[in-house]
Amino acid sequence: MTAPSAETKMQFLFALRSRGVTDPLVLDAMEQIDRGHFVRGLFAERAYEDTPLPIACGQTISQPSVVGLMTQALQISPRDTVMEVGTGSGYQAAILSKLARRVYTIDRHARLVREARQVFEQLHLPNVTSMVGDGSHGLPEQAPFDRIIVTAAAEDPPGPLLAQLKTGGIMVVPVGQSDAVQTLIRVQKTETGLQYDELRPVRFVPLLEGIGKDT
Repeated sequence: MTAPSAETKMQFLFALRSRGVTDPLVLDAMEQIDRGHFVRGLFAERAYEDTPLPIACGQTISQPSVVGLMTQALQISPRDTVMEVGTGSGYQAAILSKLARRVYTIDRHARLVREARQVFEQLHLPNVTSMVGDGSHGLPEQAPFDRIIVTAAAEDPPGPLLAQLKTGGIMVVPVGQSDAVQTLIRVQKTETGLQYDELRPVRFVPLLEGIGKDT
């Protein structure tokens, strides 16, 4: 793939800022991680548009501004360990890797994990660990996490994932019915309970249990 021109990069970052991605650390991470590495085939030429695009296994790579807003909402610090549920193309995990100490990402589709892992290696991102599994149950053996991001919509913030969030931690998750507009929610776990903030309407593929049938 050819690297984007300076003008394309500038337009990409301008689109992010104009849609509310203002955290300089997040913008810097998104400038470092070229979305073109994660978009294949027919849609490669549209990698720098602020739009979701189809990927394998009936999934999508999220709109860059939504990736930026979700990342910004996590308020990641350099010492944080982050779990991502829904590796997809790997784009979100790659951006997280520039902000966090360690990123664990899980997806139910083996093909997506395999392809994402190849890009992580190509981009020299050694702090990302990707695995195939049922993301709705999280990764109890690696818990607790400072931050959790879910890139598929659940009807409610999943209990098993909330249980794996440290006190003082933040989870960002789309919540709502899969066939309707969902709401992006930020959940903060405090000493006294859970605090919920509604961020914006979004649309994501549904969070499904089990492992995908692809190989």
